[in-house]
Amino acid sequence: MTSLLLLLAATVAAEPLAAGDHNRKLTVDGQDRTYLVHIPTNYDDSPTPVVLIFHGAVTNADITVHLTGMNKKSDEAGFIAVYPNGTGVGPFLTWNAGGRKGKLAEQSADDVKYVRLLLDDLANIANIDSRRVYATGMSNGGMMCYRLAAEMSDRIAAIAPVAGTVTVDESKPGRPVPVMHFHGTADTIVPFDGLGEKAPRFLPFKSVEESIAIWCQIDGCPDAPTITEFPDRVEDGTTVRRKFYGPGKNGTEVVLIEIEGGGHTWPGQKSPLKFLGKSTLDISANDLIWEFFQKHPMK
Repeated sequence: MTSLLLLLAATVAAEPLAAGDHNRKLTVDGQDRTYLVHIPTNYDDSPTPVVLIFHGAVTNADITVHLTGMNKKSDEAGFIAVYPNGTGVGPFLTWNAGGRKGKLAEQSADDVKYVRLLLDDLANIANIDSRRVYATGMSNGGMMCYRLAAEMSDRIAAIAPVAGTVTVDESKPGRPVPVMHFHGTADTIVPFDGLGEKAPRFLPFKSVEESIAIWCQIDGCPDAPTITEFPDRVEDGTTVRRKFYGPGKNGTEVVLIEIEGGGHTWPGQKSPLKFLGKSTLDISANDLIWEFFQKHPMK
């Protein structure tokens, strides 16, 4: 009887998801973990791209749905939008994006393992295109994207960090990974130029310049970029330029979207909190991210 019940439970758990929003649970190293899934309205059970969207520190998946507006883009473009949850207290969650030392590292969740298991779970309930699994995220979530590119290049085709830089000590992916990075020059939470001499040593993140240089070297991209300016469409105190480094190995690209005057915000979405700084409305991160991802399936 017990075996029959377990079989029935597994059958129910593996039932394909319909269009709409779903909550999922899984267990990683004895800890209950969760994530949200948005199945696009036009989903037809054919192999479908997946975009993982990682929240920033002391936020969560629910907040990120509204912060990014990615569900709308999911419905327009037809990709599955997935919002993983980190670990922490109540709704205040973070990612182990790398760079942690000593006891802090030992006590931190294995979030790379969590993402692997999440993708395994998702593959049981949706027809995902394994060559088109991508990652984007805000702040600490952007840092997590860089860690996944370094340690999960076998499953992550390309990344698009927003206001989050490299935190791992060494990045040694198994294959070149295309990168599109968004960052405001007036970001005071994750400063464009890095932490500086007065920053606490337990904060390990690198500057935008260092992060871009690391991935240009990994991907075999030129050191000098081609620079273009986006039209200044909205009087919001920002201007935007695109720095293109490429092509590199296997057609990879590294692209920096530099927002002059921009704060710690998601481009194309109004900032929810004034202290985070200005959010540019001259571009849509969601549109540019999806355009970039479409160019870079896993080869």
